[in-house]
Amino acid sequence: MQQRPLSRTGREVSAIGLGTWQLGADWGDVSEDDARAVLAASADAGVTLFDTADVYGDGRSEQIIGAFLKSRDADDITVATKMGRREDQVPENYVMENFRGWLDRSRRLLDTETLDLVQLHCPPSAVIDDDATWDALDQLVSEGVIAAYGASVETMDQALSALRRPNLTNLQIIFNPFRLKPLDEVLPLAAEKNVAVFARVPLASGLLSGKYSRSTTFAENDHRSYNRNGEAFDKGETFSGVPFDEGVAAADEL
Repeated sequence: MQQRPLSRTGREVSAIGLGTWQLGADWGDVSEDDARAVLAASADAGVTLFDTADVYGDGRSEQIIGAFLKSRDADDITVATKMGRREDQVPENYVMENFRGWLDRSRRLLDTETLDLVQLHCPPSAVIDDDATWDALDQLVSEGVIAAYGASVETMDQALSALRRPNLTNLQIIFNPFRLKPLDEVLPLAAEKNVAVFARVPLASGLLSGKYSRSTTFAENDHRSYNRNGEAFDKGETFSGVPFDEGVAAADEL
């Protein structure tokens, strides 16, 4: 497994990371045994980056990861979690008091004193543009609550704004053959700033696996059923915002 430096943290992580939204919710029913098997298979293959969030199954993903890491020698695995989507995504909620509460919960579920990497979870643009947001995160690093911080974003403007922050460790943005805009400005600036880039939705919710056809169906509690047009949250999270039939045809051509 190839390794990549995680910005200026001194850590290295696998070039291929494991996203663990599916271990929490919104991808049909995934048993705890199956979730552990996914984590084990990934670790055995050399994956050393697990990406999760406090909102995945309202903490289920974090809890399963925390228990898994305690069950085996996993010092080489970096866990990147996220915060901010368990409450209304309005600027006034992104304050130190809430940060502390959210992070204390994640530390408890992941069973760790210091979180490896915490990302703002697709906050409003005003939060990314506000100096106070980053001052609070710097303070949490100095206290040992978190070791490093980054941001998961939805737009190019948000990405460019976050990349101007001197202590940003990583940027997470949708990037795959269906969504190539980050190539223009975001990836070059990230390289210049020595910021790690995590590709969100790298397989377009499975479309780019080549395993789906127009007749493929998904469970009712799977976002690929209930969020195809952004009914529940940003439609870019599901099939990268590409209509399903068009995505299947494009993936077949690719």
